[in-house]
Parts: sequence; structure tokens; C-alpha cells
Amino acid sequence: MRRTLRSDPGTVCRTGPITSRVTRWWRRWTRSASTARSSSPPFPKKTPGTVGIRIILTKEAKREPNDPGLDRILRAAVRHNFPVNILCWGNLDAGTALIDRHPDTRFIIDHLGIMQPRVPPAPQQPWADLPKVLELARRPNAVIKVSGACTLSREPYPFPDIWDPLARVFDAWGFDRCLWGTDWTRAFAVVNYEHAVEPFLKTDRLSDGERAMLMGGACAKAYGWSPKKG
Repeated sequence: MRRTLRSDPGTVCRTGPITSRVTRWWRRWTRSASTARSSSPPFPKKTPGTVGIRIILTKEAKREPNDPGLDRILRAAVRHNFPVNILCWGNLDAGTALIDRHPDTRFIIDHLGIMQPRVPPAPQQPWADLPKVLELARRPNAVIKVSGACTLSREPYPFPDIWDPLARVFDAWGFDRCLWGTDWTRAFAVVNYEHAVEPFLKTDRLSDGERAMLMGGACAKAYGWSPKKG
């Protein structure tokens, strides 16, 4: 297992003045997800500050859902009470098969389960895999990150075309199983931090309670984590 931060604080420092607070917060969260290699013995010890692990099941990873290494990692995650982030965009059938194979493991679907661009523009059919994402919601051992959604917009800020497909995600998964995020450090070439946050803060498509759950409550619940003051 190798410990990795989800994104590069050096990238965070590049953008405008709003980012200085984000950078300080990010560095305080010395934590979170470790990326597990299926070829290595998982969890030799519980790394301080770790609240979850991540596995990669994209087509480029060239792993099958019945990979013995993945089985070892996921069984160990249950023993250590770790949720497992899974990146399976572009390969949702394999991701679904893996989740079904391990019903006792808690999974967190990365980035809506939908392939997202690193540079503009969004694909012609950015939500093509949405039906598979909605069907995946039937799995009670899975929650989903609503991260990077603004990168799927084909309209300018404030990206009004994201709300109808997102409404279907919220209806299928429920707000207590939806974890918002910008995925900004990956997506900074598509959308800056402010423009990734503001649409969710200002939209009238969310009630105050839904917004609070989406933008923090569900994350704290899924990871058993909350930021420390100071």
C-alpha cells in the first residue's frame, strides 16, 4: 500500500486569492485516502490519519473484477473498517461487478462514475453513462461522489445544464449518499475553484438541508471524518 494525497497542493497554490485558505486547509488534512496496489499485501498497519483507500478499475488499469489482489484489498478494508474509493469511469460494468462481488465492503464511487475531461470542451454526450450510474444506486453498500460535475457542462458558468442530470442522481442515490466535491486540482484547466463551488452554493435547485448534506454531511458520514479546528 502506498499513501497518496488526492491531489497536489502545488497545483492549489497556482490559482487566485481564494485559494490560499483552501491550500492551508488542504495541508492540515494530512490524511485521507491511500491508493492500494493489488500486487502488494494490503494494510500492513493502519496508517495514522488514513480514513479510506482507493482502487483504480479503469480500462487502462487492465484488472478484472475477480482479480485476487483486489479481493485481498477489499476483504482487508472490511476488517479495518475502511471505505473504498473506486475509480471506474468508462468501466462501470466492471465496477458494478466488483461491488456486487463484495457486498460487505463500503464503496465510494469516484467522480459520479462518469468520464470527465481534463481540458475543455466537455464531450458531446457527457452524461451517456448516467443510466448505469442510476442503476448502481440500488447497491446499499455504495455511495457516490458528486465531484467534477461542472466539467461535464457544455454551457458557460454557472453551468445550468448540469442540474437536470444531477437531479436524477440525487433522486436515485439520496442526498445522504451523495458527496460533493470540485475535483478542482484535476479540473483546474476546465473550471476554477470559485466557479466550481458557487453554482452549488447559489442554486435554488437545492434546499438548505440538501445543500448541507451534499456539501459536507454525507462526506463526514461516509469517512467518519470531520475537519479539526485550528
